[in-house]
Amino acid sequence: VQELVDKAGQLPDDIRWHFIGSLQSNKCKTLASIPNIYAVQTIASTKAATALNKSIPSERTTPLYIFLQVNTSGKDAKSGLPPLSLAESAPESELVRLAKHIVTACPRLHLQGLMTIGSLTESLALSERGNQDFEALKQMRDVLQNVLRESSEAWGIDGRLMLSMGMSSDFEAALKAGSDVVRVGTGIFGARPKKT
Repeated sequence: VQELVDKAGQLPDDIRWHFIGSLQSNKCKTLASIPNIYAVQTIASTKAATALNKSIPSERTTPLYIFLQVNTSGKDAKSGLPPLSLAESAPESELVRLAKHIVTACPRLHLQGLMTIGSLTESLALSERGNQDFEALKQMRDVLQNVLRESSEAWGIDGRLMLSMGMSSDFEAALKAGSDVVRVGTGIFGARPKKT
């Protein structure tokens, strides 16, 4: 959060910032105070969504866009919500519960889509089947859209959830797989310095 606060203070005000990273509830107020924060792409809990919703300054006239982070690989080392396993179990899943919470109980937030950090190895492999993490997120998006269509609340863009897949090293594979948003901060700002 502090890194984004610093960058936003040094760069033009018309940049629409997307926050990507671990978000602790106690940092929500600081994040929400960035005037041109546009989206948060790593929401994975009701607690964080609620804290962020409460932290939005009253003078803000537009909602903060939210992407729910899904751990499509199921690996313990990666962050995010567990993937949907079957469409029949979707209503009880953490992903659906969080999405419904945002659209019904967080009026200062707008559920924009889903995000995953896919396997770089799969993206770079010359395979006809594509990156399975990206394919899994597309399927989850379709299931979630069907569940959300039963609600009268607003979400996505024109009844469609966006997908945020791919980073500087694999954005081509992500775009080929149907990503709407790619995260290319390293390509723009360079690699982050190693933490000591």
